[in-house]
Amino acid sequence: MQERRDVRLADLTTLGVGGPIERLVEVADAEELVAAVRDADESGRPLLVLGGGSNVVAPDEGWAGDVVLVRSRGIRRDGDELTVQAGHDWDELVAFTVENRLAGIEALSGIPGSTGATPIQNVGAYGQEVAQTITAVRVYDRAEKSERTLDPAECEFAYRDSRLKRDPGRFVVLEVTFALHPGTRSRPVSYAELARTIGVEIGESAPLAEVREAVLRLRRGKGMVWDPADPDSRSAGSFFTNPIVPAEHAVEGCPSWPTPDGQVKLSAAWLVQHAGFGRGTRAGKVGTSSRHSLALTTEDGATAAELLAFADRIVAAVREKFGVSLEREPTAVRP
Repeated sequence: MQERRDVRLADLTTLGVGGPIERLVEVADAEELVAAVRDADESGRPLLVLGGGSNVVAPDEGWAGDVVLVRSRGIRRDGDELTVQAGHDWDELVAFTVENRLAGIEALSGIPGSTGATPIQNVGAYGQEVAQTITAVRVYDRAEKSERTLDPAECEFAYRDSRLKRDPGRFVVLEVTFALHPGTRSRPVSYAELARTIGVEIGESAPLAEVREAVLRLRRGKGMVWDPADPDSRSAGSFFTNPIVPAEHAVEGCPSWPTPDGQVKLSAAWLVQHAGFGRGTRAGKVGTSSRHSLALTTEDGATAAELLAFADRIVAAVREKFGVSLEREPTAVRP
């Protein structure tokens, strides 16, 4: 366990915003993580648990308490199940599954961040989401002051949502278990853009490595693979979720997809673009990515307040023009 007092949140997040940290504690395994959380709770210090920092808008004021940086790593394999430490890099895990001929998360290649964050957000892309493969999430329950294991029903997964997200701060993820499918081919491809890129029909499979490479190519083309040298990747990925509305409220011309409950999911990127915020729209040191209108990017010197104000302008414009409310995907941390 390492402790530092000379770090800013901007140094630990892909958006590069956020003020000074009073006390940074870096932990290397689940035992240290639980100990650090308990220490902060018992002393009454404000606590922020941070993994890859890729889905966070950190406060300009910084953090007057403990920031616990999760750097636990490791993969345990039991047949077709993998139990992964919370701090393990997510894309490294996806690469491991492809190399070891385990299908189920190959379309989630290139997503920045740590494995422990994926069940909180129910991370998804290109037709897959982690809820399809997660069988257990081991957590430290700060309310009960004990470790416990949540099954998928207890996680209450929904579109880019979960019980862990809806009860922020209570559950600290220690490790995640995934049940995957053995073989050299992917799960059925369900996302049209990915199917076209690979050259298969919707519902067909493809070699795992081909799916991974196609997803990485698509994401890089949109600036959605973290690269310090790429200013378009200085983002939190998609800043808004695709809104789900009753079918009768679908927006004419907007791409949409039916949901199991009879509603439709609208393209947030289309709504943002057609509300006047196309690619490369800038306001000071923040704006939309030059390659994808759904990603908001920052420049050196940008502030969280500036970024959130820009996001609010987009939300207001979409609501005024289309009567649809956009929801932010990243978490805006309050000091």
